[in-house]
Amino acid sequence: MEPVFLVPETTVHANGESTAIEIGARHPDPLMVTLGVTKIVEQEALLVSIHSSADGSTWSATPVAVFPQKFYTGVSTLVVDLAAHPNAAYLRAQWKVGRWGRGDKTPSFRFYVFVESASALKAG
Repeated sequence: MEPVFLVPETTVHANGESTAIEIGARHPDPLMVTLGVTKIVEQEALLVSIHSSADGSTWSATPVAVFPQKFYTGVSTLVVDLAAHPNAAYLRAQWKVGRWGRGDKTPSFRFYVFVESASALKAG
């Protein structure tokens, strides 16, 4: 699989989802999914999950991967083995945001999600 952004670096203020990327019907190698949070303010949280689909329109109710909830900037990676999801031909990211405390309750995050073959990293 060629490296690709599921979510190019973007600013969000509400829950949402990325466009789908096609990964093909065969994926013998695990995928490395990277979440980079580049801007966040205090008293808010970001939860990012990765969902699969066989046809690009009907999505798994249960995510194939979920990042731990984020409260700070930084980079996190997950290795996703799709062997348990043989029909996965498409991936997309979904995010949920929340803000609490005083003042404006509108969340504001800047982040990206990047996918690449985990085996390509070993070769490099």
